[in-house]
Amino acid sequence: MNSNLNDNLSDFDTSIMQRVLELASQGTSTTQPNPRVACIIVNGKEIVGEGVHHMAGEPHAERLAIEQAGELARGGTAFVNLEPCCHQGRTPPCTDGLVDAGISRVVAAMRDPNPLVEGGGFELLTDAGIDVEYGLLENEARWLNRGFVSRMVRGRPWVALKTGATLDGRTAAYDGESKWITSPEARIAVQELRANSSAVVTGIGTVMADDPNMNVRIDGAERQPYRVVLDSHLQLPIDAQIIGTDQKLIVFTLSQDLDRVSALTEAGVEVVQLNDTSSGRINLHDVMAELSNWQCNEVLLEAGQTLSGAFMEAGLIDELTVFYAGSVLGDKAQSMFQFESPLSFAERFDFHIRSAEMVGPDVCLTAINQASWQTLVTKD
Repeated sequence: MNSNLNDNLSDFDTSIMQRVLELASQGTSTTQPNPRVACIIVNGKEIVGEGVHHMAGEPHAERLAIEQAGELARGGTAFVNLEPCCHQGRTPPCTDGLVDAGISRVVAAMRDPNPLVEGGGFELLTDAGIDVEYGLLENEARWLNRGFVSRMVRGRPWVALKTGATLDGRTAAYDGESKWITSPEARIAVQELRANSSAVVTGIGTVMADDPNMNVRIDGAERQPYRVVLDSHLQLPIDAQIIGTDQKLIVFTLSQDLDRVSALTEAGVEVVQLNDTSSGRINLHDVMAELSNWQCNEVLLEAGQTLSGAFMEAGLIDELTVFYAGSVLGDKAQSMFQFESPLSFAERFDFHIRSAEMVGPDVCLTAINQASWQTLVTKD
């Protein structure tokens, strides 16, 4: 992490940045592929303008805050959780707006890791005579935009695995039955996880067994994530519910069956044909790189034990969200992960438990892959 904070930062500055982060989180389910950003303009000790970026293509947070502040922005301080952009995209550069508004000081939580910005915004502001400080509540800011930072720093999305399990860690009975291990409240929470993701990934085994929709079923949802199926042999039925009518399904395959590809394409499916591998299995790193090209920030994995195990073994699971129900299925039932070979104790995968909370009668536990997190806080 980088920082140029001076000793003059006050508790007031920190409290304003905390408010900025709270406001920015309002865009959790809507801003993708853009980062979640908010801006507060303060003149003296008075908040004179607030702005929250809502959706790609719409005004950025800084410009909304400037518009609200009007002339009171002149001589004020702009607090923002991400370095202001300095490039022309679908909207004008925010640096120009801050300079034109007469802002005298900018306090940012973090540099923008986007190569189109990456310190350039701060440099332009400094050259215009604006005092710039950054690094205030940086870890919190990186966590809020962990998917965006991951895509910029690692070239792949942040991957979170969601699963429901019994107290003994079983995700389905011995015969595959799993409806429903967890409560209605947990299933509602899953809808929110989907809404906050750029893409929801599953395997063809889950599709063939359950015929799921994998969409967001929340009243007022403004955006549907991509639905992604990993289907090596292109077995996806043409009448599968997951295809839908919104042309948001992506299928990754090794198949060269052009008739099947054509049929699915006509049904509105984006079929991505990957190079075959010696193992005959889809390379998961290639999938993540392709989803990064599709500007996916956060990916939610909802899969059975085989695909979940493959993601874990590939080192691609950054976050675990497990809903534990108050039941037990025993050792013959299906587990969360199926690995190619047994692990020794020294080979175990380590996660840091971030939170545990009640969701209805279930416990929702979130854990973070510490190695993944370190790559996001040590690189720009």
